[in-house]
Amino acid sequence: MFQGLRTVIYRVPDLDRAKAWYADVFGVQPYFDQPFYVGFDVGGYELGLQPAADAVVGDSVQAYWGVPDIAAAHAAILQKGAQPKSPIRDVGDGIKVALVTDPWGNEIGLIENPHFKAR
Repeated sequence: MFQGLRTVIYRVPDLDRAKAWYADVFGVQPYFDQPFYVGFDVGGYELGLQPAADAVVGDSVQAYWGVPDIAAAHAAILQKGAQPKSPIRDVGDGIKVALVTDPWGNEIGLIENPHFKAR
């Protein structure tokens, strides 16, 4: 019944600034760009941005974006203005994870998982 992760939506108070930041971080332009929603295709998965001036960001959702080299990806996203939330750590069996926050406080998970191949 379930086909896997399709969309992660981050609520942001400044849609234009967030759109520019995420385009820079992921190296892709939005495929859908409207005042109520901006959608990016990132490796076959959707990153959505939704304007929400009153957004309260919490720790209730964590989405992890696959990367081939977590150390390089972590360093690159921090250089682009993300803030570290949890350091890179080996969680076993060669899998490494880390959390950062975007400029609006949304968590972005990074995962290097040699057992999972991107589609």
